[in-house]
Amino acid sequence: MDFYLDIDEQQIRREREKARELRQQGWWKNRIATGICHYCGRQFAPKELTLDHIVPITRGGRSTKGNCVPACKECNNQKKDLLPLEWKEYLGK
Repeated sequence: MDFYLDIDEQQIRREREKARELRQQGWWKNRIATGICHYCGRQFAPKELTLDHIVPITRGGRSTKGNCVPACKECNNQKKDLLPLEWKEYLGK
């Protein structure tokens, strides 16, 4: 059973704006400097990594340092709005 919180568009916009601000900060630049995707562990040029919310905004996640990780575009696109447990199940298939 899928569980989606009733997150309003205004809250989603606020969290996306926070994520844009986080990407400009030094901690994020240090985080992507290694070029390693959080999910697949492969090496990429830092500019090729995207910011992914471990717990997606649409599922109640926030744009905080603890909830944002670098991900390659392929992993980020595949993960979409899955929670970590759902992502592990997806990979197991």
